[in-house]
Amino acid sequence: MPREITVALVQMEPELANPEENLRKMGDFVERICTEQPTELIVFPELSYTGNELGLRATDLAERVPGHASNYLAKRARDFNTYIVFGMVIKEKVESILYNGAVCIGPEGDVVTEYRKVHLLGEERQVYRNGFRFSTVEAEWGRFGLMIGTDLAFPEAARSLTLDGSELIVVSANWDEQLADSWRAHIISRACENALFVAAANRVGEEPTRRFIGDSILSGPMGETYTVLDEAIEGYAVATIDLDRVRQVREDRQLIQFREPIAYRAIVRKY
Repeated sequence: MPREITVALVQMEPELANPEENLRKMGDFVERICTEQPTELIVFPELSYTGNELGLRATDLAERVPGHASNYLAKRARDFNTYIVFGMVIKEKVESILYNGAVCIGPEGDVVTEYRKVHLLGEERQVYRNGFRFSTVEAEWGRFGLMIGTDLAFPEAARSLTLDGSELIVVSANWDEQLADSWRAHIISRACENALFVAAANRVGEEPTRRFIGDSILSGPMGETYTVLDEAIEGYAVATIDLDRVRQVREDRQLIQFREPIAYRAIVRKY
């Protein structure tokens, strides 16, 4: 019996520092997608709840989990029996500690996991603290892992999730136009290296200093494309995938079975 699931990638333009409008838009997307076809997983971009270039406003817009944003989307997830992954600024009990995070809501309306971006680059490092572990979700149809934006550029992130049992990696991204050529290269590489699916939702639109490319894409374990929204417009792309394909490709190519960890010591050496 194939383990087929339908995945939707939402290519959204969040309004900067307007979380209520963004939350309403996300809820509308969930309803539209799930009314058209039963969908097991919906992926929103990085910081889809607030927008990206927040600066000092990040402190005011940060929320704990569970909280207002996750509670609102939990009702949508429960109504339509789907998993929802979305990006937001997560705060700790200590108000000044902020994370660029992704939250996964389950089909019963519960927070299944939250993930805090590990690889922070540039100005992000002035606003957020980096996470230090990767998160996976054990769904009834299989295991998937979470990554955010530039995590994608680090092969170690995808390999860690693979070794933790992921058959699908979900990427919520704010990928910049200046780095457009590397976007698909990273996605296809991570999918092929690990013989799994990569479902990457990227935002569109502009903020004061950045423009985002969209090009949301779902790539398969041989680097094949299942769906792509290659125009920089708001919308969503949907694909049905068979997770049993991961096992088939791994048995055929033996990329995971015949790793040689004893030769990889340099990978975990601090530069």
